[in-house]
Amino acid sequence: MTLGAIRVSSNWLDLREAADAAARARELVSQLRRRVRADSWLIHDLASGSGAMGRWLAPLLSGQQRWILHDRDSDLLELADSNVPGPAADGAEVVVETRVSDITRLGPDDFAGATLVTASALLDLLTRHELTALIHACSRAECPVLFTLTVTGRVQLLPANPLDARVATTFDAHQRRGTPRGRLLGPDAVEAAVEGFRRLGAEVVVRPSPWRLGPTESDLAAEWLTGWVHAACEQEPVLVHDADLYQRRRLREAAAGALAVTVGHADLLVLP
Repeated sequence: MTLGAIRVSSNWLDLREAADAAARARELVSQLRRRVRADSWLIHDLASGSGAMGRWLAPLLSGQQRWILHDRDSDLLELADSNVPGPAADGAEVVVETRVSDITRLGPDDFAGATLVTASALLDLLTRHELTALIHACSRAECPVLFTLTVTGRVQLLPANPLDARVATTFDAHQRRGTPRGRLLGPDAVEAAVEGFRRLGAEVVVRPSPWRLGPTESDLAAEWLTGWVHAACEQEPVLVHDADLYQRRRLREAAAGALAVTVGHADLLVLP
């Protein structure tokens, strides 16, 4: 997914897909199914990347589904087009259409006729202005919205290390950094989204969806840890000296299957 200068590699998306699927709150899908009695679905997937959200959600919904995947990265959309989800829970057909789109510029007309708008790992990468515009576009579409895996800033590593808290705090500051588009919401995105939708009269259901990474997810834990420490050092360069030894020690623990990582996320279901 590309937002301005933020770009996510296909390798990273592949590595995290199984952990994402395990973390998402299926309870919200059950609530969605109870509220939407549809023989067919028109679903817009925002910042879809390689299409992992559809591969997770499409088999959980019954009825024919047409997915429209929006992303600025045409290479990721090609991957999504070659690995489509489905079939639906009742065996119905699932079709995919890809659109090169800047999701920060989508309006209610772009969601005309939608049964559902969804996204994964998106909201924390938006500015407050971008989130507000997206909330208004979704509200005017008058359909449910499912946003999954928004970071909350809660991280726990076991065994604990004295540097954990400092790296976590500095990483959160990096998540809230200023960009040419404005200051990113980072771990404030969940609260901002809930307030924004409720202000417009929508019902919002929030459920935790943490990653829980253990020995079988050591490759993902190592990749996440490397990016986590790198971002903290980018935010606070004086951290580099201490973080180098810390990172090497943590990577050895991950490789040995001796590191457990919990990364906090939240899922939101918005019901108009």
